Formats: sequence, C-alpha cells, structure tokens
Amino acid sequence: MTDSVLDSRYSWFRLAVAVLIATVGNVGMWAVIVVMPDIQAEFSVDRATTSVPYVLTMVGFGLGNYYFGKIGDRLGITKSLITAAVIIAVGFAASAVSGDIYVLSFIHILIGFGTGASFGPLIADVSQWFQRRRGIAVGIAASGNYLSGAVWPLLLGGVLSDYGWRGVYWALAGCTIALLIPLSLLLRRKVPDEVTAHVTAVSAAKAGGVAFSPRTMQWLLAIAGVACCVAMSMPQVHIVSFCVDLGFGPAVGAEMLSLMLLAGVASRMVSGVLADEIGGVATLLIGSTLQCVALFLYLPFDGLVSLYIVSLVFGLSQGGIVPSYAIIVREYMPPNEAGERVGFVMMATILGMALGGWMSGWVYDLTGSYQWAFLNGIAWNFLNIAIIGFFFLRGKGSPTLRSAVAS
Repeated sequence: MTDSVLDSRYSWFRLAVAVLIATVGNVGMWAVIVVMPDIQAEFSVDRATTSVPYVLTMVGFGLGNYYFGKIGDRLGITKSLITAAVIIAVGFAASAVSGDIYVLSFIHILIGFGTGASFGPLIADVSQWFQRRRGIAVGIAASGNYLSGAVWPLLLGGVLSDYGWRGVYWALAGCTIALLIPLSLLLRRKVPDEVTAHVTAVSAAKAGGVAFSPRTMQWLLAIAGVACCVAMSMPQVHIVSFCVDLGFGPAVGAEMLSLMLLAGVASRMVSGVLADEIGGVATLLIGSTLQCVALFLYLPFDGLVSLYIVSLVFGLSQGGIVPSYAIIVREYMPPNEAGERVGFVMMATILGMALGGWMSGWVYDLTGSYQWAFLNGIAWNFLNIAIIGFFFLRGKGSPTLRSAVAS
C-alpha cells in the first residue's frame, strides 16, 4: 500500500499543482519589493521606513507558516489555502486604498499571514506524498516561492508603470481569488492512515540515537534559520534599491531579482537531489557556505554586467538552503506533525528575512552605503555556518545520524 501511494504518479501530479499554487500564493512577499521605490517616493520617507511594509509582510508570513501549518495538520491543506486566498485578497485591496505609510505597513501583516499558507504548509503537505524522492520533491515545491519572485516582478512591471503601485495591488487582489481557490480544490485527497503510520515508524527509527533531542534540534534549526536568512535578505530585499542608488533604475533591479530567483530555482532542484543522497544536514551546510562566499562577491563589484553575474552566482549558491531545513525536519519528525514543525522552522527563517530586510535598510541609513549592510549579512552567515557545522560534527558521533545523513 505504501509503495503504491508514496512517490506515485499522483504524488508527482500533486507536486505540480503545489508548484502552481506556490507561484501564485507567494506573490505577497515579492510584490512589496518591486513597489518599494514607488512607496518611498509617494510617502517621502527614508529607506528604513520604506522597508517596514516588507518587514511586517515577513512577520505575517512567518506566523502564517506556523498557524496554517497547524490548521493543515488538522483540517487539510485545501481549507488552509482557500482561507489564505481570501485573506491575501483582502490585504491587497485594503493596501491599495491606504493613505498612510504606517497603516499600509500594518496591513502587510495580513498579506504576509495569508501568503504563509503557500510555503511551509504546502511543502509539508508535498513531503508526505514522497519517501524515496522526498528531497527533490521538497526542492521542487519550495521552488514555487522563487518562481513567484522571478515571474511576478516581470509581469507587474507594465502595470506598475501604467497604474502605479496601487494598480498593482488591485490586480493582485483579483488574481489571488481567481487562481488560488480552484487550484486548492485539486488537493483534497489525503494520505491513507496506514501509510502515515508506516512513515511515522520510519522517522522514529531514524531519529533514535540522534545526538540531539527533537526539541533541541528544532530550536537549533530555528536559530540557524534566522542567521542564514538575515544574510540572505540583503541582496533579495534591497537589490532593486541598490540598483537605483547606482543609477541603473528599478527595472534593472527587478531583472536582477528575477535572475537571482530563477537561479535559486535551479539551486533548489540540485539541492533536493543532493539531499536524497547525503541528507539534509550536509546539504544545508554546503548551501550556507556557498551563500557566504557569494555575499563576499558583492563587495568589490558595482558595474552593471558584474552585478548581473554576481546575482546569478548568489542565486545558484543560496537557493537550496531553506528547503534543507524542511527536509531535516521531515527526516526526524512524525508526519502527522509535519505542518506545524516545518511551519515553525520556516517561521524562523522568514523572521530572519524580516529582521535582515529592516536591518540592511537601517545600516544603509547609518552609513549611507550598502557595503556595511553586506558585511552585516556576512557576519550573520558565519553564525549560521557555526551552528550547522557544530550540529553536523556532533552528529557524526551518532551511528543513527550517520546512517540518516547517508540515506
């Protein structure tokens, strides 16, 4: 029964639907980046204040990952996604009529909260339909988030130039309802109870003898997730503003963001395959190290061609990091807790993005340069490498962890 359900043709169909849902549902966390320069110009505020809508979007996004994960564990992913679609649409519509930067910022919590259902909870749902190819499946599902960031900035560019950022938000309110709800209805089927019981037994056997308790492991992953995503947020959140400062304009910045995220899609695919071979812990350590190297490359280069190349390298380096956290959780945690546990760790990574997005703007305002903001990201990246490296080296003493990492 297990072999006929997990890694089946239906599993791959469900994965394809999940990618479409993620591409639409994650637009909330990318739209605010694209319209950030227009919002700054309209409200005449500094760069740190302009970053607040993004920060609160990510706060809501993190909370949405956790709470929609819990809802998904109990009521199913379809009900979670439909509820989230309504919340996102209301948030975009309310933002489009707001007349104050602080009201606008507060509403972005709502947009982020609804958006959260299309990331961690959706990845957790997909992971329950795979066992042998769970790594690549999680990598593909997580790529929907980056596909969203690669596709929507390009699609919204014309709307932004013709109708402004408010027109963009009205368009997104309608698209969310029209696309997300029908797609969500395709995911009503649930994993049979006997399959869930089998996978629970496998996870329990793999977790036995691990060098850390599940609770300690979860918190270590959460702290590491905050650190890596503070670093990751510097290019992702500020690349458009960075290009504007250099005189290249917001359209070039949007292209670099799209290039970065498309490269991240490729990175997530490769990391998923790698995780199926060497495990999530080793894959995460490799990705974190490569991200740190890529961040260093932003320091000496500020030319147009060189920034395109560095953004490509950065995307290829960091794309597989966040999915690796989900893979590690699923390697050692029961599947009936997948939504909540994956959601918790994803919440930590997202809060790291929120903190980093604001912190980079704050450092810029203090120094007048993004150079120190990149250095700040690099410092946080070193903290992430230290935690994951400690986890990996400590775990090498456990026969069970060695076999888990190699499986």
